[in-house]
Amino acid sequence: MGGEQEKALIEKFLEENVLFLGPDPEIMENHACAAVSARETESMEKFADPDLVNLVRHKLQTACNESFDMVEQMGAAPGAKWGDLISGVWTSQGDLAMASMGGVLIFSIVTAPPVKFILKYWKDDPTVGLRDGDIFMHNDARYGNIHNTDQSLIIPVFHKGELVCFTGAIVHEGENGAIEPGGMPSAAESPYDEGLKMSPIKVGENYKFKRDIMTFLQNSVREPKLQLEGMKSKFYAAMRMKARVEDAIAEYGVEAVFSTLRRTLLDTEQEVRRRLLTWPDGKVRTNIFADGTLRENCLIRIRCEMEKRDDELIIDFRGSSPEFLNRPNNTVLNSLKGMLAQEFLSFVWPDLPRNQAVFAPMSVLTDRRSTLHCSPDAPNAQSMMTFFPGFTAIQIGIPKFIYSTYTHFPKERSTDIIAGWYNMIVTFIYGGVNQYGELVGNVCADLNGMGGAARWNRDGEHSIAPIFAPMADIGEQELIEEEVPLMKIVPHKVMRDNQGFGKYRGGHGYQQIATMKDSSMWGYMCCSIGSKVPTTHGIFGGYGSRTYPLCKVKGVNVFEVMKDRRELLRYTVEDIMNDRPFEGATYSTHHMGLQLEFAKPGELYMITQGTGGGYGDVLDRDPEMVACDYRDGLISMRTVQQIYHVVLDEETAAVDVEATGKARDAEREMRKARAKPYKEFVKQWTTAAPPAHLPFYGSWDDRSLIYRGSISDTCPADDIQPVMMPNPKDVRIAQLESELKALTGNDQSTAKFQAMKGQK
Repeated sequence: MGGEQEKALIEKFLEENVLFLGPDPEIMENHACAAVSARETESMEKFADPDLVNLVRHKLQTACNESFDMVEQMGAAPGAKWGDLISGVWTSQGDLAMASMGGVLIFSIVTAPPVKFILKYWKDDPTVGLRDGDIFMHNDARYGNIHNTDQSLIIPVFHKGELVCFTGAIVHEGENGAIEPGGMPSAAESPYDEGLKMSPIKVGENYKFKRDIMTFLQNSVREPKLQLEGMKSKFYAAMRMKARVEDAIAEYGVEAVFSTLRRTLLDTEQEVRRRLLTWPDGKVRTNIFADGTLRENCLIRIRCEMEKRDDELIIDFRGSSPEFLNRPNNTVLNSLKGMLAQEFLSFVWPDLPRNQAVFAPMSVLTDRRSTLHCSPDAPNAQSMMTFFPGFTAIQIGIPKFIYSTYTHFPKERSTDIIAGWYNMIVTFIYGGVNQYGELVGNVCADLNGMGGAARWNRDGEHSIAPIFAPMADIGEQELIEEEVPLMKIVPHKVMRDNQGFGKYRGGHGYQQIATMKDSSMWGYMCCSIGSKVPTTHGIFGGYGSRTYPLCKVKGVNVFEVMKDRRELLRYTVEDIMNDRPFEGATYSTHHMGLQLEFAKPGELYMITQGTGGGYGDVLDRDPEMVACDYRDGLISMRTVQQIYHVVLDEETAAVDVEATGKARDAEREMRKARAKPYKEFVKQWTTAAPPAHLPFYGSWDDRSLIYRGSISDTCPADDIQPVMMPNPKDVRIAQLESELKALTGNDQSTAKFQAMKGQK
């Protein structure tokens, strides 16, 4: 047998005996739209009338919005009820061409890879195949989507045996059988702690779910009823969209659908490139720091450099933190791209269609095995802890590009200049037994109430919407209490002084004071960074967000204590923690990375949504606007005087204009006195390496050198060595043992001390 023949035989054997179809880098790392097919070219030539294309596009867009409403009304998961989803239509090549106007627009970019995986691997596989009536599902972020709690369902649409498109929906379902209930386990130390991991899989044929697969999925999660209802609601929505596509084919012909879907993608990309040409060429650099992994405090650098060049935007995150091999705060590159696309879909060009072509003219550069481009070996259930800061890094950088556009291209004001929107999911994840004796676990929809950022001409809105889902809702507490024993003494109260100060301020976030009753087993989790270092910034002199801890009152049952003493209750976190009204209780603060902690009835858990960043100098804020915020209880007199330097009457809030002018002039003089020449400031401020005591992850000055937690532990950026973090409990035990050793003198006396304790 010749060498070529032998090689061909070996290759044939390997092709027919693939050990494992893991995530495909060719699919996962390419966010561009597929090349125009011959069939699409033919259809675009036949169906070219712009008015008819627009009419069909409108029909399909209406179908997406209609299906979105169906899932929102039928879904059982909190994410479904409050808008954490999209429905859409994918081309026959797998590109998302149209999506619902509301919902989680991150999904506009991340849902193509699962469809393309089906087309590449299952379409012609004799054991799987792709036929009319098939139903596919997927949730593993390594094959697409954001994290495992998001489940997508997709069906193909055929016409006379020809594949025309796909329809489907993706929903944040929550519970997925992970190591912690609720779907987003911050305690996960490997991908195998994160629950269901569905690569794109056929779950039904002939428009019916396979009962064996359905049983397997239900058996893999804590809430089997929720799993069933979630699958059905997405399926019915996909079927409704399929019917609308078939209506369009019946009325205009199949070429109309091929042509409209492809033209939508081509037109969108062309328009994005046109708008990018109005931006000035150049580079903008930003830095954001995540202040923890949800299990320990540390500084995780997200380093970003954006370069606009002609009609392309290059987003460079090289030099950011290495991946954490046993923490779930890592991001799959595809998920990062989805989050970055959200900036353009919602904040920069909200008038553009919701599809993946919006991001096609943009390139993303990362280091492999960084926390923003993690390997398949790293868990990613809490990827929001790194890709949300990545989003903020570009959100506070883009205004520097578009500011000059307002001057040179006044007709191109397709968006406001906006500061950093609040970017963390401050809510309770819960798990346990509800008042009906059922095992439940999910996330509250309060995460959808993020504070809006200030704009160039007005204040930001209070707790309006999350960065990832315009037109989402925070839910009704009364409806939540019908299903679970989680009660909120204070559900959504705006917190005083919780604003990004500036000429225009960011919108306030709200505080929540939660407890539970009528459950034999109930636990809470929280998953948010920003308790030590602000997670979002202001722009052009505006202040960033505050920091927010989790506060707890343990060792008390407020229902018992307050039976005859209702006056004990305080209605703000500030008052409860300062007044400490419940005698004998334990009051504590904690960073907002709380792993599952079981609570007793009547104990209090308190968290606060953050604020959007401010815009402009605080000394330029209209004193009457400051007085209005004071009258509304949004800011304290301390903020009035020490931040805005306004003088007003404490009782009437009337502004003393002359005294305010003098106070602000005095502050400007103080600024001059504190100021230093730039070179002198840099010399004092910069250091050659991170401080020795600081657990710092990422590059410092040279982005080719990555720090792995200490100044003595580094690796090159082109060969990142993943970080393994110690168990926080082991760290705490070691600290206590060290303290005990110091108290008792040596190891032998420690042993004697332990023996004495045993004898007692």
